[in-house]
Amino acid sequence: MSRQNYIFTSESVSEGHPDKVCDRISDAVLDAFLSEEPEARVAAETFATTNRVVIGGEVGLSDKAKLSEYMGRIEDIARACIKDIGYEQDKFHHETCEITNLLHEQSAHIAQGVNAAENKDEGAGDQGIMFGFATDETPELMPAPIHYAHAILRRLAEVRKDGTEPTLRPDAKSQLSVRYEGGKPVGVSSIVLSTQHESESQSSDDIRAIVEPYILEVLPEGWVTDDTVWHVNPTGVFVIGGPDGDAGLTGRKIIVDTYGGAAPHGGGAFSGKDPTKVDRSAAYAARYLAKNVVASGMASKCTIQLSYAIGVSEPLSIYCDTHGTGEVEDAAVEKAIRNAMSLTPRGIRQQLELNKPIYARTSAYGHFGRAPEADGGFSWERTDLADKLRAAV
Repeated sequence: MSRQNYIFTSESVSEGHPDKVCDRISDAVLDAFLSEEPEARVAAETFATTNRVVIGGEVGLSDKAKLSEYMGRIEDIARACIKDIGYEQDKFHHETCEITNLLHEQSAHIAQGVNAAENKDEGAGDQGIMFGFATDETPELMPAPIHYAHAILRRLAEVRKDGTEPTLRPDAKSQLSVRYEGGKPVGVSSIVLSTQHESESQSSDDIRAIVEPYILEVLPEGWVTDDTVWHVNPTGVFVIGGPDGDAGLTGRKIIVDTYGGAAPHGGGAFSGKDPTKVDRSAAYAARYLAKNVVASGMASKCTIQLSYAIGVSEPLSIYCDTHGTGEVEDAAVEKAIRNAMSLTPRGIRQQLELNKPIYARTSAYGHFGRAPEADGGFSWERTDLADKLRAAV
């Protein structure tokens, strides 16, 4: 039997964290190519440091002339991302930082394994394992520690950008230690918040006075008590931040992007990858399936694993674990999943409508636990498969 009383901790990072700046640029490049051609191939990686951004990787369009045109737009895309995030520092500014574009055309050898042909369906863009997870401990069916760690930073970004808190700056991290009783989250034992700020004259106490009301606003009532330990800017001054303070790289925050350590991760990052890459699309499908299992009432917690081989369309395995909370056998859920949707790369893309420019918005504050959007964004958060899954067991 699983533990019922414990403390679990997760962290989040803001859109201005160096790694998230890189995720944002990589996903904005992806969106630009998908806007031109829904079947565009993109694997874009970004590196950022003091006054410099380097973008590399592979891209592909069927129209070679268009490919050349879009290559010329990469610098403007990167600068627009940096501006929207809010960087106007002397050593990292959207107008003055040096942008180097090293993107090149996709390898023909990779393309031949992925592309559909007369005798085969489109194959997976790589081998790998992907996990999805859902739990009923929040309305969004997400683990509470990562859900509320994201919520804190989203709220601070809102008040920074709308001018309510003009001394906050883009780079920030949050960490919540959530106390569980009877297997359910009931309070916060400690809160860690580090945020970049305007002036060296601002103390940790000054920053806590700014951020505390917003933290209390987003956490459930009663979760913060006199016993909750606070660490706000515990190292003191945090004026130098973003890529000037620490280098950033696409794909280094995969646990922040997913479930905050409350569930397994297959290892592959998401940002900058088009949806033929099962690192991304199959992880979204696994979340979609796990969430629908929980939404159907068949379990209160669910982990789904999928596995693929490069160039092969069907998944090699489907695994379900309802952690002892299931109303039906896990093997029955696995069988229902096979009958409920196609898990080929093409089937996933069609079911979740992934060939759209919907990815830049995923690059901060988590890929999961977000509301589905009218244009197809966060489609994997829908619960429209719940009835079909339940009927299939």
